[in-house]
Amino acid sequence: MLKCIAIDDEPLALELLEDNISKVPYLQLVASFNNPLDAIKLLQQESIDLVFLDIQMPGLTGLQFIQSITQKPMFILITAYEKYALDGFNLDVVDYLVKPVALDRFIKACNKAWELYQLKTKQKETSDAQQDYFFINVDYSLLKVIFKDVMYIEGLKDYIKIHLKSSSKPVVARMSMKSIEEQLPSAMFIRVQKSYIVSKEYITAIRKNSIFIGNIEIPVGDNYRDGLASLTGRPLG
Repeated sequence: MLKCIAIDDEPLALELLEDNISKVPYLQLVASFNNPLDAIKLLQQESIDLVFLDIQMPGLTGLQFIQSITQKPMFILITAYEKYALDGFNLDVVDYLVKPVALDRFIKACNKAWELYQLKTKQKETSDAQQDYFFINVDYSLLKVIFKDVMYIEGLKDYIKIHLKSSSKPVVARMSMKSIEEQLPSAMFIRVQKSYIVSKEYITAIRKNSIFIGNIEIPVGDNYRDGLASLTGRPLG
């Protein structure tokens, strides 16, 4: 699944965009915004794959928005003006759509993003397969953590707790959930809630609103249910 957000200051345009997104089976809409500044906050906390973005918005234009993001997801620009197309492609956007957007043209743009995402995922999995550990800053030292030792990770504001199979005491580090998620191989770990990432290997049971790692129950967020459904091959219920 491609986790995406939609940004447009016009309510009707945003509603139409949400409707188009709902028709594409591999897209998971995490949130919609009519204020790009609110979207920046989410991108700092969540790992988002694709952003559908209007260009002409008050306060912060779409092009300025892209330039303000340090770790960039993929972008599909949607605007009423063709004159910004060159600027958009100079910023390496996936596609540039002019309103009103026909559904077949919208799906074509999404397919381009999906193919690029799959290519990047394969490259990351190949890289991950060559390394079975990562380092994390803990108490002014770099601590080596083996991927297979991690059962789940819990987010607590500016800190995370890494719960290990080899230790009853979790590793506590000052970093965001987004930052740690980017270090973990997607083949081994899955985000199940805003504050939880779990190892697929240690999941022992899944219910509609929670998963279990042994006797530990972890809540499943509504925005992450589709990811778990793809893991099990069936809807959660």
